[in-house]
Amino acid sequence: MTTTGEDHAAARGGPGWWTRWRSAVLDTGLAAGSAAECGAEGVRFAHDAGIPAAVGVVFGVLAGSALIVRRKWPIAVVLVSIAITPAQMGYLMGIVGLYTLAASELPRRIIGSLAGMSFLGMLIVMFVRVRQDMQRGTWELGDWFVPFASITTAVGMTAPPVLLGLYVGARRRLMESLRERADSLERELQLLAERAEERAEWARGEERTRIAREMHDVVAHRVSLMVVHAAALQAVARKDPEKAVKNAALVGDMGRQALTELREMLGVLRSGDSRDARERAAVPLVAVGVAAAAAAAASRAVEDEGAGDGPCLSDVDELLGQSAAAGMAVDLSVEGETRSYAAEIEQTAYRVVQEALTNVHKHAAGAKTHVRLAHRVSEIAMQVENEPPPELASASAARLPSGGNGLVGMRERVLALGGVFVSGPTDAGGFRVSAVIPAA
Repeated sequence: MTTTGEDHAAARGGPGWWTRWRSAVLDTGLAAGSAAECGAEGVRFAHDAGIPAAVGVVFGVLAGSALIVRRKWPIAVVLVSIAITPAQMGYLMGIVGLYTLAASELPRRIIGSLAGMSFLGMLIVMFVRVRQDMQRGTWELGDWFVPFASITTAVGMTAPPVLLGLYVGARRRLMESLRERADSLERELQLLAERAEERAEWARGEERTRIAREMHDVVAHRVSLMVVHAAALQAVARKDPEKAVKNAALVGDMGRQALTELREMLGVLRSGDSRDARERAAVPLVAVGVAAAAAAAASRAVEDEGAGDGPCLSDVDELLGQSAAAGMAVDLSVEGETRSYAAEIEQTAYRVVQEALTNVHKHAAGAKTHVRLAHRVSEIAMQVENEPPPELASASAARLPSGGNGLVGMRERVLALGGVFVSGPTDAGGFRVSAVIPAA
């Protein structure tokens, strides 16, 4: 695999200002070549200037050695090459310096200005040199050759290194941009993976809460009624055999209903698990796929809550009949025009009434209970209120365990649909549960 970003930069390392050792070796070699060239050309410069040859050689070597700092100070290198152009030396340094300048991150106006100065200096020097050579009789050509040779040489010494440097610099910037984009994409993928994991964990938590709430609603009411009927069966087994038989039949019916609902719920869970396993096997192991799978799981967790064939408001009469058969004095009043609602609304309304009746069986056995349903324009309201239980019934009532999750589950259901839930004791000593759910 290739390295990108900080790992790519950390993989580099060289002496001084160089990022790689091979860059340092290359620059040292170019500086040595430039020093040798300028030193050799310094002999002729010293002869023309009338100074000792050794001075010209030392001057050329020092000037040519400036090429070693071309990566750190490219402007200085180009200025040195322009400065020694009248001495007819530093051609290698001028070419390499212009290339390095054009490939750097400097503004284009600076690159253009220095390239123009280098071109103008080379043009003047070549014009003078060619003209002197023609006057000495070295070349026997027409007057047209002087400008032609000077312009051609100046362009050839300036344009190619500048154009090549601009191309290399643009390519380097493109590669750095692509590397930065790859780093950014990698960070985004990591962030997506983290968010996907959080959403998946949230979806699992929501699913566990929903399953616990459904299990509580399904089991608590049925089992509570079974315990009540079992206590009544124990009390009348010898005195009234016929009533004992009816209570036993009711216990059996409620047990079968509880088992049926549990089987349906477990079947949904098993089918959901197998579907999740197939989806996990089909999803590629990349962060985007993980994010999509987590989003789908979260959406499915919400959608599944209202899916399936669950209880509805039309089953409230049967629910009240079961409580009445268990010895509860319960009445139902309905206000407004009865109509159908969305499945999750009807299921939530049914569960609120069911859990409220279960609490009456647990904590106020024998108390008279009033159930009210109000069908309004934009909402449905329900209220379950029980009177204080008679002392005799309270003393002889079956002791039913309470997990303390009934009211919490009802509140979660109602608030999830944007409704309002209120519960608490009444002034008369009873207990009231009220809920309002938007119809839309």
